[in-house]
Amino acid sequence: MSSPLQPFLPSLESEDPCHESVLGSPLNKLVTQYLAMLANERGSSPHTLRAYERELRNFVAYIARTEGPETEPSAIQHTRIRAWLGSLYERGLSKASAARALAAVRSWFRWLARFLYVEQNVASLVATPKLPKHLPRVPSIEQMNSVVDAIGENDDAAASWPARDVVIFELLYGCGIRNAELTGLNLADIHWANEAILVRGKGQKQRYVPLGDAAAQALRGYLGERAARLTAAQRNSDALLLNLHLRADGRLSTRSVARIVKRIAVQRGLSSDVHPHTLRHAFGTHLLEEGADLRAIQELLGHERLSTTQRYTQLTASQLTLVYDRTHPRAK
Repeated sequence: MSSPLQPFLPSLESEDPCHESVLGSPLNKLVTQYLAMLANERGSSPHTLRAYERELRNFVAYIARTEGPETEPSAIQHTRIRAWLGSLYERGLSKASAARALAAVRSWFRWLARFLYVEQNVASLVATPKLPKHLPRVPSIEQMNSVVDAIGENDDAAASWPARDVVIFELLYGCGIRNAELTGLNLADIHWANEAILVRGKGQKQRYVPLGDAAAQALRGYLGERAARLTAAQRNSDALLLNLHLRADGRLSTRSVARIVKRIAVQRGLSSDVHPHTLRHAFGTHLLEEGADLRAIQELLGHERLSTTQRYTQLTASQLTLVYDRTHPRAK
């Protein structure tokens, strides 16, 4: 039987002169324990685990080169972490990438402090790189309606599945779910009686999102085609969304969803940088534009913090002026 730590073996860069000695270093063992905790206790997604492992292994390799492979976590000062951050810039990393790396190291040190490997989280003393503030560009309500209504027009029937693709857009934009949440949906997750969908979000957290009329209609049309396409051997597939050629268990991948969304968006005149998360941004933004409460949007999006929801939504200056003129007593 494989150990729960097996997926988190060190993956250091081969050119590291301390590579062999670092593999069994105290720091690397603690990184492995931390990753196992994220996987087993917090239920972190594979994507999160891969990202944290990459950042923490690279940080440990840097410490091994600069302070020695046997360095204990209690010997690491915040000035050394700041120097490591500077080395990331020297390697050409953007501020956003450096900020993500620092966030991983901070989280690890917070865990180290909790279990008394260090007296305090020295990584919290290192300032986060200031990121440029820009709002995500999202299509307008009219553009989104136009795109969804036109799916299937002039498409090659042999290379597309319009009924399924409409469902993809209706669930990403109409329900605001994430790409991974979409592809993880099973048939049993559609609760027709309650007009809701059971969604499994980050950290294995579950939530229900409303199933709107348009999404329900699209699902009914797709499910008939889905049943007709499956062979007798594939009838036991639980996956809601299937890939075009029914490969493997038939479940559609997140990469395929990204390709489908981009293809349809470009065909309908949207920007080439549209991706599944753009539709999630549009969901939150358009709800806010139409007067939805920010906390309600937070629940629908499955955000743990309201500050995250605020970053996902945007209002133009003209819209803010309209809200002010309509609601503030001194604006009359």
